Amino acid sequence: MFESKYSKVLTTILVIIIIAIIGLLAFLGYDYYQKYIVTKDTSEYVDNFEGEVSDGEANDNEVGPTDGNALNQVKDANGGSGGTTVKRTYKGFGVLGTMEIPATNLKYPILEKVTKKSIETAVAFLYGAGVNQPGNTVIIGHNYRNGLFFSNNKKLNIGDKIYITDNDGVKLTYTIYNKFETTPEDTSFYQRDTGGKPEVTLSTCTDNSKARLIICAKAD
Repeated sequence: MFESKYSKVLTTILVIIIIAIIGLLAFLGYDYYQKYIVTKDTSEYVDNFEGEVSDGEANDNEVGPTDGNALNQVKDANGGSGGTTVKRTYKGFGVLGTMEIPATNLKYPILEKVTKKSIETAVAFLYGAGVNQPGNTVIIGHNYRNGLFFSNNKKLNIGDKIYITDNDGVKLTYTIYNKFETTPEDTSFYQRDTGGKPEVTLSTCTDNSKARLIICAKAD
């Protein structure tokens, strides 16, 4: 009788362990799949976006890269017959440009608005002058600690390069000159004197989510 009960307990424990292992493997598999799909999609978008750029000069007649039905044509503000303007989008979100950071193999479109869904899709414009415009531009991204979005920003160093291409086809090179942590409430770095040059600030959570990791870079 005792051995029978003992055997049942061992069997139950074994089943629980097997279920836990299967659950862990499923979680890791999904995490890897999500990372692979997101990285593949965003990299292809950035590469196609880059393909529309000719010698760093804007082309008013160019049609930007698409992801399926991602390209929307919007009537001019007067609603008249003045033609259409092209709005670049990625998975339904407006795009202001693209960002590449070779040191962390990062390639993402910069989405025009910060929403719960947008920053689960790519990185997004939070505050400032605008992509490649004189002044400071703040861009935020999640730190999922799995390599997605700004998860690897902690690996960036002073002197690393950031490449940003805007919707006019202008590609600027930025060099990182400052890296620090601050509180989630701190916005003092949003506005600063850039001497009339474009600067970009990358903001993300630290690995323990208790602070913000801030990366500052200025156009070369």
